[in-house]
Amino acid sequence: MVSASEAAARPLPAGAVRFIGQAAAWLLLPMVLVTFAVVLLRYGFNLGWVWLQESVTYMHAAVFMLAAAWTWQADGHVRVDILYRDRSPRHKAWVDLAGAVLFVVPVCVYLLVVGWDYVAASWALKEGSNQAGGLPGVWLLKSLVLALPALLLVQAGCWILGAIRVLRGG
Repeated sequence: MVSASEAAARPLPAGAVRFIGQAAAWLLLPMVLVTFAVVLLRYGFNLGWVWLQESVTYMHAAVFMLAAAWTWQADGHVRVDILYRDRSPRHKAWVDLAGAVLFVVPVCVYLLVVGWDYVAASWALKEGSNQAGGLPGVWLLKSLVLALPALLLVQAGCWILGAIRVLRGG
């Protein structure tokens, strides 16, 4: 029998979640290298640029917010194993379904509703850094506030369909 996580990885939107997550994961190496450069320049040569430090924040936010749904898809998220580990695929499907419907979907919808005006205001201003020499695209960074719940909702839909497929015996 197929587990809910395996069944959830099959729909087409799951491929988009995987692609975006893997693309975001590639930011980890540049993020580490830029962080190393910031520290080396700051403490080794007494040099520093705000834009370079802000770029680390942008990359970190992109990795976290764009790869969260992919992490869930790959079953790499934190789980309370006492309700899951040694259970049947059917029980796991019920836990997955309940978790997605009762927790993930409402939180994501809330984040979308609350974040919409925040992001829209930033876009209207084409908001930039408030620091001299900072990066101009803060409005792009704030857009990730909507990307995170949107991607999680796509993955929740796949997860819910996968759980239903398992519960139906498919």
